[in-house]
Amino acid sequence: MSDRIISTEPATGGEIWSGETGDAAAEVATARAAWPAWAAHSLSYRIEALRRFANEVRSREQTFADLIARETGKPFWEARTEIASVINKVEISANAYLERTPSRKLEAALGSKIAVRHKPHGVLAVLGPYNFPAHLPNGHIVPALIAGNAVVFKPSEKTPATGAMLVECFHAAGIPEGVVRLLIGGPEEGKALASQDGIDGLLFTGSANAGMALHKQFASAPHKILALELGGNNPLVAWDVGDIEATAAMIVQSAYLSAGQRCTAARRLIVEDGSEGDLVEAVVKLIDRIIVDHPHAEPQPFMGPLIDLAAADQLQERYLDLLMKGAKPIRRLDRPWEERPYLTPSLIDVTEVADRPDEELFGPVLQMIRVKDFDAAIDEANRTRFGLAASLIGGSPQLYDTFWANIRAGVINWNKPTNGAPSNAPFGGIGLSGNHRPSAYYAADYCAYPVTSSESEMARAAIQQGLRDPAEEITANV
Repeated sequence: MSDRIISTEPATGGEIWSGETGDAAAEVATARAAWPAWAAHSLSYRIEALRRFANEVRSREQTFADLIARETGKPFWEARTEIASVINKVEISANAYLERTPSRKLEAALGSKIAVRHKPHGVLAVLGPYNFPAHLPNGHIVPALIAGNAVVFKPSEKTPATGAMLVECFHAAGIPEGVVRLLIGGPEEGKALASQDGIDGLLFTGSANAGMALHKQFASAPHKILALELGGNNPLVAWDVGDIEATAAMIVQSAYLSAGQRCTAARRLIVEDGSEGDLVEAVVKLIDRIIVDHPHAEPQPFMGPLIDLAAADQLQERYLDLLMKGAKPIRRLDRPWEERPYLTPSLIDVTEVADRPDEELFGPVLQMIRVKDFDAAIDEANRTRFGLAASLIGGSPQLYDTFWANIRAGVINWNKPTNGAPSNAPFGGIGLSGNHRPSAYYAADYCAYPVTSSESEMARAAIQQGLRDPAEEITANV
């Protein structure tokens, strides 16, 4: 186990941050000691504390966005949109908690009441990803804090500096240091955190493989909440499109934003065989115009590098494997600078590949599949163990109704990209994409549990059945 975690810029390889690995048991113990006082505060108190956090992030917007851009490699303009999402999450989560977990009292017999209220779980562990190192863990942490939980947050070992600044903002806003704890470390520290007896649940965003391992681990702990937000092998069906240029723009946005490092990125483009020519030409023209450069380049790039060399190497291996199986490149996946993890956007026809792997290619590779009719398009779209996002571009309202009714996914769009899901709606998938714990607006559901109480100001009770007559008791004794 390494004593320090070092973060480097994907664009340059330069070191930007380092810190000592933490102790999961100690962080959980600190959070557990601080939790009761935080939970005892009123909901309005906790919401106001989180509003101060939003203002703290707002005051650091430029600095924070610059750090995210440097640490992830994403363009600076995109990092700024991530900061905006962090800020907006507070009000969205407050509204969601009030709507999803309201206190209610119902009339019952003899003047008694039935009360429904919610309690926090206690200490929740949060494991964050590297692609949105502030926004995605924040989407767990803010709802958890509003509900009255304490949090131990382990950021990805690839983006620890962003995680550290996020926690610093919580503390600067006056949220007690014991209530939000930062655990620096790699996979071993993550496993140690997940195995702590002192946590009451774990909220995870990351790969399907890691999610499955956590699901197996938590199978023997049904008393702990587990919320999994995993990846996808997402289909985008383009059918009877009207505006070719707009369709091409949505395809490019779906496949290549964040260098394809989004769980909702389109991985498979499904088109009608023989009718795809003009659309493919329009997509290729846009691909050829995409600027791939470092985060602060001018003009601003559409794509930066992948997170690190290992990620770029792995994606290239998967791409070459498809070529070996018979795929035909329309635009190749090239490595402009061998020593850095930059990759160019790729479009590849995999129609003739019989044994296409059902996996999430986490990068700028879009696989095109030609099919004969719309029924075949739906069959192809559903040919996956995942079920996160799916889009239909084109078609009539009736065709979309058919698409919506038959597609297996938690996010289904029409004439919209696969990515860019709204935060004021639930977000989650089925199959290998999650465990039916949708996040975003529905995060309140897994951050608190309902408690039902039957209440009366006066004790009233009598047993009406199953007792002997008192007179019989007297006679028996005589």
